[in-house]
Amino acid sequence: MADLRQKFHDRQYKLTSQRQTILQAFLDNQDRHLSAEDVHTIVRGRASEIGLATVYRTLELFSELDILQRLDFGDGRQRYELNETNTPHHHHHLICLRCGRVREFGDDLLETLETAIAKRSKFTIVDHQLKFYGYCEECQKKREN
Repeated sequence: MADLRQKFHDRQYKLTSQRQTILQAFLDNQDRHLSAEDVHTIVRGRASEIGLATVYRTLELFSELDILQRLDFGDGRQRYELNETNTPHHHHHLICLRCGRVREFGDDLLETLETAIAKRSKFTIVDHQLKFYGYCEECQKKREN
């Protein structure tokens, strides 16, 4: 939290109590990819005065400050997760087409491919994202029955 406070201070923003509450929702749900509506539902129990418009504005600000990473899983809803600035590449996502569940896949198997692309194209790659769409184990079992 101290690093985040410093990031706000450096950019001349205040870490208000509402922003802290919204940030805490992500800290408490690091295993989830939260939409604005998800965040609103979570924070409403802690601070009923926080409206959905405030959540949207705050998520946009957190994205601009690189506190959150905005994700698009193709379902029409922007989702967010804490930005892992201490790792050179983000994890990848496995997205179930039936239930919509999103799992993270941490192995970065693209290092060799990324190096080859950079070398051939003389392009400096700083990051990548990879999404796999399919069916989770539970939905596969349901399809078989």
